[in-house]
Amino acid sequence: MNTNELASRIETLEIRLMHQEASIEALTQTLLQQEQRSNVQSASIERLEAMIRSLSSTHDALPGEEPPPPHY
Repeated sequence: MNTNELASRIETLEIRLMHQEASIEALTQTLLQQEQRSNVQSASIERLEAMIRSLSSTHDALPGEEPPPPHY
């Protein structure tokens, strides 16, 4: 193998490596964005669950135990 062939192969490998590094960086950025979205969605779900719990706890009383509506 002569020097030109070796240099050509090295250049090809370097180009492939650059493309792989760019792909990995793009995937990393996408993963970080997805993690941020997931965190926001988890927080929203927790807030909704708390709201549902608070609403269901106010409706757990028996009908005779509930105070009369304000217009009575």
